[in-house]
Amino acid sequence: MSLQKHEISYIRDTVKRKLTNTELQIIAAEWSEHCSYKSSKKHLSILPTTGRNVIIEKGYDSGVLDVGDGYVVTVHIESHNHPSAVEPFGGAATGVGGVIRDILSAGTRPIAILDGLRFGNIENDTHARWLFKNAVSGIADYGNCLGIPTIGGEVEFDDCYKNYALVDVAAIGFGKKDRLIKNHATKDDLVVLIGGPTGRDGVGGSQFASDSLENEDRSAVQIPDPFIEKLIIETILEARNEKCINAMKDLGGGGLSCAVSETAESLGIGIELNVDSVHTRESGLSPDEIMTSESQERMLIITDKEKLPKLKQICDKFSVICSIIGHVTEDKMMHVKNGSDTLALLSAEFVARAPLLDRKKIKPKYLKSIKKENKMEKILDYSEIILKLLASPNIASKHWVFRQYDHEVGIRTVIKPGRDASVLRLDNGKFLSAKIDGNPKHCYLDPRHGAIGCFEEACRNVVCTGANPIGMVDHLQFGNPEDPEIFWTFMESLEGLAEYGKFLRVPCVGGKVSFYNETPSGPIKPTPLIGVLGIIDKTPFLPTQPIDGDYLIIIGKTKDELGGSEYFEYTHKFIGGTCPCVDFKDSKINMQAVLSLIKNRLVKSVHDCSKGGFAIAVSELSIFGNIGCNVDIESMPTTENLSSEKILFSESHSRYLLVIDQKNLEYTIQFLSKKKTPFAVLGKFTGDHVNIMHKSKNLIKTTVDIIQKRYFNGLEDLLKHG
Repeated sequence: MSLQKHEISYIRDTVKRKLTNTELQIIAAEWSEHCSYKSSKKHLSILPTTGRNVIIEKGYDSGVLDVGDGYVVTVHIESHNHPSAVEPFGGAATGVGGVIRDILSAGTRPIAILDGLRFGNIENDTHARWLFKNAVSGIADYGNCLGIPTIGGEVEFDDCYKNYALVDVAAIGFGKKDRLIKNHATKDDLVVLIGGPTGRDGVGGSQFASDSLENEDRSAVQIPDPFIEKLIIETILEARNEKCINAMKDLGGGGLSCAVSETAESLGIGIELNVDSVHTRESGLSPDEIMTSESQERMLIITDKEKLPKLKQICDKFSVICSIIGHVTEDKMMHVKNGSDTLALLSAEFVARAPLLDRKKIKPKYLKSIKKENKMEKILDYSEIILKLLASPNIASKHWVFRQYDHEVGIRTVIKPGRDASVLRLDNGKFLSAKIDGNPKHCYLDPRHGAIGCFEEACRNVVCTGANPIGMVDHLQFGNPEDPEIFWTFMESLEGLAEYGKFLRVPCVGGKVSFYNETPSGPIKPTPLIGVLGIIDKTPFLPTQPIDGDYLIIIGKTKDELGGSEYFEYTHKFIGGTCPCVDFKDSKINMQAVLSLIKNRLVKSVHDCSKGGFAIAVSELSIFGNIGCNVDIESMPTTENLSSEKILFSESHSRYLLVIDQKNLEYTIQFLSKKKTPFAVLGKFTGDHVNIMHKSKNLIKTTVDIIQKRYFNGLEDLLKHG
């Protein structure tokens, strides 16, 4: 049990009696950091959460966005970090299952999954490679069994995740607006538990996830069963169509304890349940185990007596177990019984609302010791640097990962994973673009501007597909919030996200905060992960590859911002420098310019400039286009006179590379000049060599086939032979 001394005092002063052991276990689960957000909740209100597309209903576990024509999109993001670090296959798989049920709880069909994965240095850490391979397999196995495409994500490796794993999964749902489940309940409605049986797996999982990872508690890791999940999806959607569901909630962290208390509190009702009515996997489970088990593939449904026979009939049709475990009362109490014995009788509001904390924050000492610049070894051959970077774990193609996912099932995927953002076809003739992004290197050096950069990069990627950003989800992952220095980094990140979201008018429609991401080696770097959804109203922008004679244009300014770059850290092993900062005005101007060019069909393709900088971005255009290029970076828009290496490898934000047909070049130049957008024509695509020059000096000269081999084989070679 993880209750703190001040919480025990608060319970004693509020309830004014000695609590039963079951009551203490229920409260411990709900008041864990993982479930209660007691360190962050009072601060999350600074995020913008309303907008013209946002639909808000009681008790939803996912964000809901109106996409027009009577349709909605739902989105949510979750993590399974501690379980994945202990048992990566099952931990990652159950992460997928949980976020899928969050989408289902609104009454929408899950249509896509995205994942963000982070592990230790796989070049020299065999355990990190084992975690990586098995987490990918767990996600692939679960998603593929469900028939839900994994359409994108990101993978990053860093020493700060040694002996640990961050496994973030975002899910997207789609449905008709008039079929959303609008949670409500009245006295004597029935409380029904459907899905997999309750077992001992995952008992205390929320408390396990609310502390530093110092031991491998495998009993806290849940057991996944994607086949039951698939049946639950079809059961729920048919029950929704038959109007059998008054209210519904996924059983996630905290199990029945949290699902029951949160449902009752959000609806202003009471719930009386009997643990001996819960269907179990094994005999001998104690009431406390039943209440705090986090066994997967379970949903809590409130229905009425008239609809119950139909609900049972649908459950029988799909071979899903259905148990009536209680009923709705008017007293707003959570009443847990075992037969005729009362085990717990507490106010649902009291259980569901942990006392919130005022954490101290102090600017970390490490920030004062970070060097802005460092004298580094002079680079004599940038061509060799490019080849090393293209094969490095954080830049090399992740097609080894995507290849294990079925990203085309469901026939919605229009643009597949591996590029800027993925695009899905919606039933109303519109298209949905989605991307998740994070950058712990930047966030370590400057948590505020690093987090803003993650947000802007996700928007940039969505804009590259011609989509207008309409909503954001965030997952904020940090170490121990009791450490004032770590809490400072959290607050800086949160305030940065709020500031940029308000400026761009992109609301946060959901998210998660994950603290205590630590091992005996120390805390992780600040790791906010941002997902952005965008809408394309008409025909989607399907990029075409450059051909001989096409022009390359860059939009956006390159700045002296090598801090946290792959070039500094991978090539020079230097952690420091100036972190890239987003200029809000330039960000918006550049986005609108790109969207206008795409709308007017003036560009063949657009690629954002981010990890690895310009040199990597232009190499990727040649790699995917199977064509060389001749580029001169002397005319690159910059804020000052920059050296060659800074122009090549700075990871400044708000930059886009455009591939332009010669016939559209003059009009594109006129348009960008009129809009006062910083840009430059840098060269042409031609031949089979990549040539990058600066001030008449040839900086990089290599062939397309060589960079393709390095890029596409880098990660796989490492996994095979590393």
